[in-house]
Parts: sequence; C-alpha cells; structure tokens
Amino acid sequence: MEIDILIEDASWDEGTLEALAARACAATFEDLRLDPQHLAVSILACDDARIAALNSEFRGKATPTNVLSWPAEERAAATPGEMPRLPDPDPTGPPEELGDIALALGVLTREATEAGKPFEHHLAHLLVHGLLHLLGFDHMTEADAALMEGLETRILARLGVPDPY
Repeated sequence: MEIDILIEDASWDEGTLEALAARACAATFEDLRLDPQHLAVSILACDDARIAALNSEFRGKATPTNVLSWPAEERAAATPGEMPRLPDPDPTGPPEELGDIALALGVLTREATEAGKPFEHHLAHLLVHGLLHLLGFDHMTEADAALMEGLETRILARLGVPDPY
C-alpha cells in the first residue's frame, strides 16, 4: 500500500497521522477484500484556511470542513445503495492511484472536542470516510448513506473505534 502524506500545517503530529492512515487504509481494504499492495492514496494534512480555500474552489463553499476527497476515477454505483465499482488493479503494474484526501486539523480537533471523542478516533473515522469516497461510496441518498455508514462503522470497529453514528 502506498500512502503519500503531505503535511502543510506543522501542528499535525506526523507520526500519529502516518500510523493511523496506514491502519485505516489497511482496515478499509481488508473489509472490502482489496489487495493493498496495488493501491495508492495521497493525503494532505492542512489547516482550516487551506481547506476553506479548497472547499471554495471545488465545492463553492467558502468555509472550512473536516475532510475533502478527490477520486482519481468515478466509481459510483448506478443505483443508490449498491456497491460502487471497486478497483481491480493490474498486479504486475504500479499501484493504482485512488485519489487525494485533505484533512483540516482545526476542524477535526474542534469536532472531536465538541463530541467528547478522542482525536484519534475522529481522525480514523474521517480517514475511512475519505477513503470510501475515493472508492466510489457517497451519502447523497438515504440508501447510499446507509451503505457507507454501515461500512464505516464496521471498519472502525476493526480499529477499536466505537460507532461514530
């Protein structure tokens, strides 16, 4: 598994992020029966101002958010509530790039504090959430949200994180 992490905000704890990203990706790939050796993801660890600029540029919302994701390929299912088309990378080729995830430290910290959750649990949730978006899952309809939230809960349980919902 290839995880490329760019830390733009020095307030991030690089060791915690790297370890948790590796665990979250491994648990997600294992749950979905994907071979991690042939998959790659990029993560941007930034501050609230940077993610607000990205949110404005890509979603038209000029406010900070906790996580953003940019899939390398459209994988969404044609029917709400169905599994998206998961990657099937060539085992003889380079790892298939799934896309990019951006995380904002300030928003994550505030949300974890307000919810009374450990920061690491909230970060694990948002890493899994962002990765599922890269894999074609979304929460635009009730059926899609039920599928995605069920997966998140199951994957987070593998990591020892209680149901976030």
